[in-house]
Amino acid sequence: MELSLEETYAAFEEKVKKTVYVDNLSNQVTKSVLETAFGQFGTVVSVELIPAYFASSLVYAALVEMSSVKQADEIVSEMSECPFMISGMPRPVRAQKAEMEMFDDRPKKRNKKIICQWMDPNDQKFETAKKIKELTKKHAAEAAFMMELQLAKEEKLHNQQNETLRANYKKYELIDGAQGNGTVKQLAACYKLTLNEC
Repeated sequence: MELSLEETYAAFEEKVKKTVYVDNLSNQVTKSVLETAFGQFGTVVSVELIPAYFASSLVYAALVEMSSVKQADEIVSEMSECPFMISGMPRPVRAQKAEMEMFDDRPKKRNKKIICQWMDPNDQKFETAKKIKELTKKHAAEAAFMMELQLAKEEKLHNQQNETLRANYKKYELIDGAQGNGTVKQLAACYKLTLNEC
């Protein structure tokens, strides 16, 4: 049985309430990684990855639909307090409730039309429309500038995390090397410790 326009739109509104929008994701994050991460809060219904075409290829976003509104609210609340962990490394991933405009497949609402038309320069609303157009351009430029700053911070954090990983890896290599060449046994004997105490 086919749903009416009103029923289809109501079902879509319910889906939006149960969906979380997360951005600033690494391009290494997959659907299964997100399903596992958000599965801690409940049942994940669907995950839609959204590449940020206007920005660096390092950044992705996603729409994650949960099985209930409560689960979606818990995720937004939790992620506002703790950074999202990917492979043990924190990233400043942001989470917020999804909005209708974020979905490509949103249904049309009945009796709603968008009408576009050219305005005559002599129209009394022409100056107002011109101001709105200039303001929109200004906001777009400000948003682009803020995105550049965010990406610079993200790249700095990414480099710091890589350095930390490399340093930790070298430490583990040194420890493995010390165990392999007998240094640990010599130190244990020197300090009169058993290897279990080390």
